[in-house]
Amino acid sequence: MILKRLEISGFKSFAQKTELNFNFPITAIVGPNGSGKSNIAESFRFVLGEQSFKSMRGKRGEDMIFSGSPKARRANFAEISLVFDNSDRRFSGVDFDEVRISRVVHRDGENSYRINGSRARLKDVIELLSAVHIGASAHHIISQGETDRILNAKPLERRGMIEEALGLKIYQHKRKDSEKKLLKTEENLREVRSLRRELAPRIEFLKDQVGKVEKARFIQGDLTDLYKEFLKREFVYISSNRKRLETEKEEPERRLNEVNEEIERLREEVARDETAEYKNSRVFELERSQRGLDERRGDVLREIGRIEGEIHYHQNRIKYLEDSAKTDPSVAWSNVSSFLEEVDNDINKIEGEHSIEEVKRIMGSVRVRIRDFLGSFSGDSAEIRSEKERIENDLYLLEDEKKGKRQVIEDLKKEADKLMEERRYLQEEIAKDRSVSRQAERRMFECMNEQQSIRSGLEKIRRDISDLDKIDAVFKYEIQEAARIVGSFVLDYRDHEINTENQDVLSDEEIAAENREEQENRRKEIERLKIRLEELSVGSHKEIMDEYEEVSERDEFLAEEVSDLERSIESLRKVIADLEETIENRFQEGLARINDVFQDFFVEMFGGGNASLRKIRVKTSHSSFEEGGDDGDEETQDSFEGLEIAVSLPHKNVKGLLMLSGGERALVSVALIFAMSQVNPPPFLILDETDAALDEANSRKYSSLVEKLAQQSQLILITHNRETMAGAGMLYGVTMDSGGISKILSVRLGPEEVGATDQ
Repeated sequence: MILKRLEISGFKSFAQKTELNFNFPITAIVGPNGSGKSNIAESFRFVLGEQSFKSMRGKRGEDMIFSGSPKARRANFAEISLVFDNSDRRFSGVDFDEVRISRVVHRDGENSYRINGSRARLKDVIELLSAVHIGASAHHIISQGETDRILNAKPLERRGMIEEALGLKIYQHKRKDSEKKLLKTEENLREVRSLRRELAPRIEFLKDQVGKVEKARFIQGDLTDLYKEFLKREFVYISSNRKRLETEKEEPERRLNEVNEEIERLREEVARDETAEYKNSRVFELERSQRGLDERRGDVLREIGRIEGEIHYHQNRIKYLEDSAKTDPSVAWSNVSSFLEEVDNDINKIEGEHSIEEVKRIMGSVRVRIRDFLGSFSGDSAEIRSEKERIENDLYLLEDEKKGKRQVIEDLKKEADKLMEERRYLQEEIAKDRSVSRQAERRMFECMNEQQSIRSGLEKIRRDISDLDKIDAVFKYEIQEAARIVGSFVLDYRDHEINTENQDVLSDEEIAAENREEQENRRKEIERLKIRLEELSVGSHKEIMDEYEEVSERDEFLAEEVSDLERSIESLRKVIADLEETIENRFQEGLARINDVFQDFFVEMFGGGNASLRKIRVKTSHSSFEEGGDDGDEETQDSFEGLEIAVSLPHKNVKGLLMLSGGERALVSVALIFAMSQVNPPPFLILDETDAALDEANSRKYSSLVEKLAQQSQLILITHNRETMAGAGMLYGVTMDSGGISKILSVRLGPEEVGATDQ
């Protein structure tokens, strides 16, 4: 069995935490009208993700929370938890033996879900449950209204119910999504073709402008080469000097860290003498505390001896009183009724009480009443009973006091061991601290002088690095400027080779050693070439080239888009055709399976006859205005395939639903609903008073059918029917007290399943 238990807290009429264990194939939930048993079915819908509060007889989340009563305050939140058995790893992706799904709603409207205690989204819960065919609105939660609805539904509505039971909704949603995508893709194709027509004149104009730009390319080429050389030399200069400075500061930084660590170590050694006095004082304090604990332990042991003596005396006294009692088995029923009423009143007081002392007092009163009642059987006198009850109450208090004293002895021993360990540790530390010498102070001053010297050297290196950072910032700006003027291809300046007059390639060391004045002259030459390009309006020409390339690429992109969209349209049409074929095939196969099971269940219910779902053509009318017609009053008709229920009762000339009696209609609806649920059997099935309209004879048939369903799915039955109750392994009774609070009583009717937990 996959469903283990349901936990309810603060949900509707369940003010207190309530737990229902499902250890049997069939569990029945019974109770009078208005007791809150239907709230249990709604709690299943709630925790499984139901979003319609109207379907749970509410308007908003706050309606799901216990609203309070004269005996109990209102709850601030409602929480429902479902616990599933996952020992066979039926829930894919969850590596736990149990899966716990919880939903909490607060009065401020906050709504949250948790999976095994971790916060989750509703989507996560739905995906996890879908792996085992469970959902908030699936056909595994069947109410009396559901059975009526399928009989009264129109043929098209009934087909929709069957499709949902067969799991075809997901394919229908995919088909609708694909149809929407197809319409959107066709619209996009028209827009892309229109954009290409708009681009054509602009492309022709830009082709003429491109020829004018070529005249400025020669100057731009010279500027590009000069930029590459300038940037390469600047990069090498900055990199070489940065590497040199980083290398120069490595050894001082390493030595500075060593000196800092040694100074800290020496300071700790010097500080040990300052803590010695505190440690000695603490040792004396611990010794005094230990002596005090020993004295307290002796006092408690003496108290235990006294208590044991009193216990022995009371036990002998009780034995004497019991020997003096006589047997008299007679008791009046009125006394029994009175006794039960008094005990029930005391228990109600305990449930509403928060004080432990008050609960103990009431429990003592209950014990007195029970002893009084039992005394009516044994024949002992009221005085003897009263004396025995007083002594037994004293014994209870003495045993409780003795237990508390024993715990005090254990606590004192633990505290004494802790003090002994701390004293031993402090004595060892005091011995170590005495080895501190004056040499540590002298060495610390030497290290501090060396520390100051190293810091001065590092400060000079950091100033040089800061100057280099300023040069680097200007260099990065010049890179951006070069890319803007001559193009992004100038960014490969690092691969540019610099040659001498003899065409020998200069090394990085030779480049870095060059006089900075030469580099400054190159910077001035770059500025002169930039001015010439501006005079030739190279900037505007470059924009034309960029625009031409951009528009050309845009046209090529749009051409590819047209091709891609045409392929997408063809693919979507094929997907829609495949989905329609899949829906139709699965519908036909599923309908045949439902009819087979429907016929079997129908024969079992009526002892013969025939029942099936038949396809019929249904015409629907709508205004042609909706289809784009000119005349809004003109109507057109579409033909769709719906489903009708065909039944033929044995030994009766009755055909069709309208000729059936109320009980017969109930049996037909139950047989059909059960048949639908068995196409894809869910792990568990909740039947909420689906047998309400059945008489005694039909109830037995219904009970037999339920037993068959229990072979496929775990059943939870909410019912008033005795025949239905008889087949359950566990019976939960729902009652409601005068304060409007639902409570659960349980009765085990059958042997517990292997591996089930105790109720």
